[in-house]
Amino acid sequence: MNGRFVINPSRAKVMGVCAGLADWLNVDVLAVRLGVVVATLITGPLAVLLYILTGWLATDER
Repeated sequence: MNGRFVINPSRAKVMGVCAGLADWLNVDVLAVRLGVVVATLITGPLAVLLYILTGWLATDER
């Protein structure tokens, strides 16, 4: 992990949360996006709510 979590709007598809999480964890962004899809299928609205809250609360400063 490389420090603080920040969203990455330059590689964003929606809000940049998955791209920021991939940067923070040092993994491929596709793996994170697939993980979010699986989490959404398993938990339903909870994963969507966490995604929106993370995008809203996280900073996008680099």
